[in-house]
Amino acid sequence: MEKLSKKQDPLERLSNHIDFEFFRKPLRQFFDKEVDRSKGGRPAYDYVLMFKVLILQRYYNLSDDTIEYAILDRLSFMRF
Repeated sequence: MEKLSKKQDPLERLSNHIDFEFFRKPLRQFFDKEVDRSKGGRPAYDYVLMFKVLILQRYYNLSDDTIEYAILDRLSFMRF
């Protein structure tokens, strides 16, 4: 993380300038409409996390498949 900070990581700069928690309430209001949780299923991903993913996807011009691969790759790396 220190090495990324020294290279002026754009993700870190975004986090320093944008309070992503500000978007939690509007995102929740938009996505929680008419959801029937009694039917079961997987819990939804965190709205703010997915919002960040969409921003990164647009910032780096990544396809859905590419961003999905990157997320799964990072998640599997974190398990070790």
